Amino acid sequence: MHKTSAWPLAGAYALLVVYASLYPFADWRNQEIPPWDFLQAGWPKYWTAFDLVANVVGYVPLGFLLALSFMRRGNVRYFATHPNVAGIGVAVFVGTLLSLLMEGVQNYLPSRVASNVDFGLNVAGTLVGAVAATALELAGAIDHWSRFRERWFIPQARGALVLLALWPFALLFPAAVPLGLGQVFERFETALADWLEDTPFLEWMPLREIELQPLVPAAELLCVALGAFVPCLLGYTVLRSMPRRAIFAVAAVAVGTGVTALSAALSWGPTHAWAWMSLPVRLGLVFGLLLALLMLAVPRRGCAAVLMLALVLHLSLLNQAPTSAYFADTLQAWEQGRFIRAYGLAQWLGWLWPYVVLGYVLLRVSRRDAPPTISE
Repeated sequence: MHKTSAWPLAGAYALLVVYASLYPFADWRNQEIPPWDFLQAGWPKYWTAFDLVANVVGYVPLGFLLALSFMRRGNVRYFATHPNVAGIGVAVFVGTLLSLLMEGVQNYLPSRVASNVDFGLNVAGTLVGAVAATALELAGAIDHWSRFRERWFIPQARGALVLLALWPFALLFPAAVPLGLGQVFERFETALADWLEDTPFLEWMPLREIELQPLVPAAELLCVALGAFVPCLLGYTVLRSMPRRAIFAVAAVAVGTGVTALSAALSWGPTHAWAWMSLPVRLGLVFGLLLALLMLAVPRRGCAAVLMLALVLHLSLLNQAPTSAYFADTLQAWEQGRFIRAYGLAQWLGWLWPYVVLGYVLLRVSRRDAPPTISE
């Protein structure tokens, strides 16, 4: 049975769908109507083309990953004569149940509206994704990826590949510092103070003598460099050879730069896509790439150790800086309007990604693995 990355990605995406469907989890109510009553409702009075497309597109990756994971793991041969047919059936069945559950629960949220149209579009999106996975399987693309993965990555690469696949999506959420994921200290401190308000435990919280100060250019440069350096090191822990490491490092920095530009374009408009590219940021990207190239010959276990140090330093620097006023305005734009669905997904990925990577690397270095060489 092959350990495919599609299975954990499907589970992670399902959790993100739940979050996006039930955000903002506030002001729950009981309307005294059956949760499945929306199935008999007519066409909604208010709808937009964006909502229709979003409901289809939002479930396409789920159907794709579910069908792919079943085809890759070989489980579907027990359900039907042809495994691809069973893969589509299982994916659509799971997607239908998830969408039905989410629409039913939305009856209890005043800010969300349960809709049979949304339900039908979600099922259609799941079907499109599952059929796309089957088409790629029949065309041989999945086997090609398997051969590519065997040539480029070690067998225990599934966890790192999942995290690397999620990294660009985490960067879509606007960050106070480019490539700066995991800035949670100020928000966590504020949320904890609000939660402990009117309780004697509020006095137990440590008080800062001075407010958080903006990062100086040198610190911003280092944060950007470490933000580019970390995914490169994560890839190094599962890549097989030095040439592949070099290609991956250049590709990772290019992807991080492009996705950050896309995030800026979504936040401020296409004309401001590159407004974040200041001199410290440019130097930080170059410095991060140079650090990655200097690590090409380091064994995988050594890369994992340096990765943990880089993550700790990056999070320490990043969480000593406050969020700027422009950043706060950007968050308001994401929290309202058509970004509300992507807001919850990208926000949590941007907050949690570096901490999950830290936990993953700790597990990797704590267990016995293959000899700590680059190539096998």
